[in-house]
Amino acid sequence: MVGLVSRSGREMQRYNSNGGRQVVGYKQNIDGSMSNEFEVLLVSSQKGHTFMFPKGGWEVDESIEEAACRESLEEAGVIGTVEHELGEWSFISKRYGIYYEGHMFPLLVKEQLEIWAEKNLRTRLWMNVVEARDVCQHWWMKEALDILVHRLTLQQK
Repeated sequence: MVGLVSRSGREMQRYNSNGGRQVVGYKQNIDGSMSNEFEVLLVSSQKGHTFMFPKGGWEVDESIEEAACRESLEEAGVIGTVEHELGEWSFISKRYGIYYEGHMFPLLVKEQLEIWAEKNLRTRLWMNVVEARDVCQHWWMKEALDILVHRLTLQQK
């Protein structure tokens, strides 16, 4: 059995030249199909009041892709294949009032675990794009979702 423990603390976190924390996140579509009703996975905040895409700190001992995979595993209990980055956003942390850089990547989910590190802290929820855009509280995550939808639409043509 593998131990499933989330990393914690800020001592290994990456920061940009302006002192802003760098975070990464992933959006997942449930399978490889290109249907008009593909789903994405959102997780609740730790306090459970809002939904968002899995995200978290990018640490100095990992690549950006490894960080996003780790955060998806820790927060949502999913494993998959990283796809091309959707973009980078600068946003202000509500908790700390400082600027962060957010990098978003799609992750094609290959496995959804029944037990994961933050299962008792978060709820994970699959939903269609319209629902996800509605419940997601972060403007930059909504923009990333729009880019993903546009990219998948172009791939269908």
